[in-house]
Amino acid sequence: MAGGLVRYLSRFDDGQVIRWAFRGLLIGAIGVVALDLRDLMQHDDWDPAGVMSPSDPQPVLPPAVEISTPTQSSNDPRPYVTTDEGELARPMVFMLQPGGRLQAQGTIVPGTAERFGAELSQRGEYVRVVSLNSPGGSLEDAMAMARLVRERGLGTEVADGALCASSCPLVMAGGKQRTAGPKAAIGVHQFYAASPTETGPAQVMADAQATTARISRHLQAMGVDPALWLHALDTPPRALYYLSAAELSEYRMVTDGHKSASKKSAKVD
Repeated sequence: MAGGLVRYLSRFDDGQVIRWAFRGLLIGAIGVVALDLRDLMQHDDWDPAGVMSPSDPQPVLPPAVEISTPTQSSNDPRPYVTTDEGELARPMVFMLQPGGRLQAQGTIVPGTAERFGAELSQRGEYVRVVSLNSPGGSLEDAMAMARLVRERGLGTEVADGALCASSCPLVMAGGKQRTAGPKAAIGVHQFYAASPTETGPAQVMADAQATTARISRHLQAMGVDPALWLHALDTPPRALYYLSAAELSEYRMVTDGHKSASKKSAKVD
């Protein structure tokens, strides 16, 4: 029987087998989220008003997800973040810096992508790299910003001391060249596309699956391994999974290894 299975699989190329394996992992992770929601309902802990929507403001520095597997090492770069939390919590602002860097600092609120596009239209000829320092925010705007970055052939970076969390890594993925400082904090977690009027988990799960599929397609289109998002699916919305230097390289979130981006570009003049 095993020989028959091997002969059957040999009919397909490695890329097809890998895609099937990833889809299986994705379905399994979504199933775990569904079981968590079921447990919440059974214990009367389900509160749809408390579920985080992609457009909700994100906590600036959520705790790192707890690691329970002995073979895994905890990665918590929060002590390296140098920007004041109050500044990160404000709506994103754009500042042109020396060396063709456009710093994008603050929360990605609805409308940020439109303002970002206007900024590039005004100063685009000077901009070579978008330097990110953001706790995330609106998923729609983050993906739109990534497309603008890619259309213009710009690079992205997260400098030493900077934060790129929640939806911000989706912007980072848009860079043609992507770098991160060794003391940068880059984290992901679950998204739920729920509105405050939702009263049950069924629609939340349907929306979560659709959102996960969109994010996976986005990452793949940008040249980032969609398997990165499995860490997000395993991480509650009020925590973050901080990616290590090895993971950033493995998932191709950085394009030339874990290069050091200038800490200077993470500061506000």
